[in-house]
Amino acid sequence: MSVSSDEQMPPVPATRPDAPLGCAVRVIDREKVAVVTAALPDEDSIAELAQMFGLLADPGRLKVITALLEGGEMCVCDIAAACGSSESAVSHALRLLRAHRVVRVRRGGRMAYYRLDDSHVRMLLDLALAHVGHPAQTPA
Repeated sequence: MSVSSDEQMPPVPATRPDAPLGCAVRVIDREKVAVVTAALPDEDSIAELAQMFGLLADPGRLKVITALLEGGEMCVCDIAAACGSSESAVSHALRLLRAHRVVRVRRGGRMAYYRLDDSHVRMLLDLALAHVGHPAQTPA
């Protein structure tokens, strides 16, 4: 149950300075907890999302993805040159990224050309880059 602005919250019991931090009351707003619980993704989706963010957490793979974000479709040689990495390292990164549907490949004869898999990957990167590009807010 939500507490309206004109109602008073019950006093929070005092805790000892050496007591572990935690909630004194386990659930304040049962309705909100129920709505949020129903909206949470299933365990498989959470695991896949964690895996995706794990892929993006590697600086080498992130350079490869960013190169594709800026350059569009590129071959391994060009990606390696743009990133300042070896072709072997880029190939390994692309293999992992392809297995997790972050990039896709197009074959042209003996050449392989990589690009971001879809607009969702592009949006995710654009948002992440915008986020790290703005200054941190100071606490009020």
